[in-house]
Amino acid sequence: MGFLDHSTNNIIVDAVLTDKGRASLARNDGSFNLFKFALSDDEVDYSIIQQYGRTVGKEKIEKNTPIMEALTIGSLSMKNKLLSASNEFLTHLPGLTIDTGGTTVLSLTTNTTNSATLSSTVTVNVSIKNSQNSAIDNDLRDSEIKVEVNDLFISLTGRTPDFKYSDNIACYRVGTTSNADGSISASFTIAVKSFSSSIFNTYSVSTGTFIRTYMSIKGMNSGVSSQKEINISQT
Repeated sequence: MGFLDHSTNNIIVDAVLTDKGRASLARNDGSFNLFKFALSDDEVDYSIIQQYGRTVGKEKIEKNTPIMEALTIGSLSMKNKLLSASNEFLTHLPGLTIDTGGTTVLSLTTNTTNSATLSSTVTVNVSIKNSQNSAIDNDLRDSEIKVEVNDLFISLTGRTPDFKYSDNIACYRVGTTSNADGSISASFTIAVKSFSSSIFNTYSVSTGTFIRTYMSIKGMNSGVSSQKEINISQT
């Protein structure tokens, strides 16, 4: 990964295919088709506007923000996508919360001696709602959420990944339910996979006591997202 050359005023468009895109192109069966695009502001530091004001801050952002090269690993690129809403009077954006039983860090266990033994599972409840408990704007209502987990360690029970990135991040689509109070909810179960002690030792933290991984959840339409840390210990 690097940054685009910012020494001139030339506009540079750096476009690459991700690993998934190259795999689709390599199939040569007509399935490769570019039908939509998205924009993101991953590199923008908006505190500059707070520090210098809107006019000067905007100019500093446009002229001085380093822009990263396009990434081929889709799970690492475009973490903060821009969104469009037709409602010009929109005042509130929804927020997403993850409930796994009240714990900040989710602690699970895996069986490293018997791959036929099920490891621990937990139910994940997701809620998307406005901070003022008002109805979510129609342009921002999510009929699905995207769940990303490391496929080496975690799976969603009874579900098949929509696709998997080259760095083993598996992406699942989970349907949502609209509630009477205007909020949106979803529920699913994650399970820790059983794997060998050698894999545990390879990916565990420096103390060797647990593996630290993360679960990311994002609204497919609103783009609102949240992340949950998962610590996996062995039995």
